Amino acid sequence: QVQLVESGGGLVQAGGSLRLSCAASGRTFSGYAMGWFRQAPGKEREYVAAISATGGSTYYADSVKGRFTISRDNRKNTAYLQMNSPIPEDTADYYCGGRSYFSAGTYHRDYIYWGQGTQVTVSS
Repeated sequence: QVQLVESGGGLVQAGGSLRLSCAASGRTFSGYAMGWFRQAPGKEREYVAAISATGGSTYYADSVKGRFTISRDNRKNTAYLQMNSPIPEDTADYYCGGRSYFSAGTYHRDYIYWGQGTQVTVSS
């Protein structure tokens, strides 16, 4: 079992920056690929970014490529999502997911462990 807790959300101006964190506890974090997803009001949860268990491979949705960066620190059992130049369309609840594979997945169903989410609001 892995417990995930997101933090770092809040209100940010368009063009600013924000870093989300996902702290993990439980089983060995370094054995889990991680992903970030988001869900806006009235919309389905959508994929944002993913990272392999070692951090050697990263993947991004086209909508955030070049603006967001996913990373992880296995010594701190934490994954991150650096959000640069956010736009109002990035406003959503952001969730981190974990899966017990070394390779990352880009679908919601690929992940079995989830945090409670952190809210991000981007003002124009």
